[in-house]
Amino acid sequence: MKLKNHIAIEMLSGLAQETRLRIFRELVRHHGPCTADSGLAAGALATTLAIAPPTLSFHLKEMSRAGLVKSRKHGRSIIYRADLEGMGDLVNYLLEDCCGGQCQPLTGACP
Repeated sequence: MKLKNHIAIEMLSGLAQETRLRIFRELVRHHGPCTADSGLAAGALATTLAIAPPTLSFHLKEMSRAGLVKSRKHGRSIIYRADLEGMGDLVNYLLEDCCGGQCQPLTGACP
């Protein structure tokens, strides 16, 4: 996906806050293999990072809007995953003109 400036700015803004950066990094740590079961429940994420659930919910909503995380329902829980494909698109956008355009693109997608 070819990003536009405003989307890249939104994504970068979504990470430009200490708690959100911690959340994203924790979700990356728990990404695991690309299966329907990978990700981390909101409650486990709140416990692991010692973030109050309402605060976590606010940040996850902002990160989702910025295209940094994806979520799915699993029973009564919501499971969150870092959107590595979206992050790959952002990195490719930032490096688009690197080396005279000769850099290989990153996919961020699972093998």
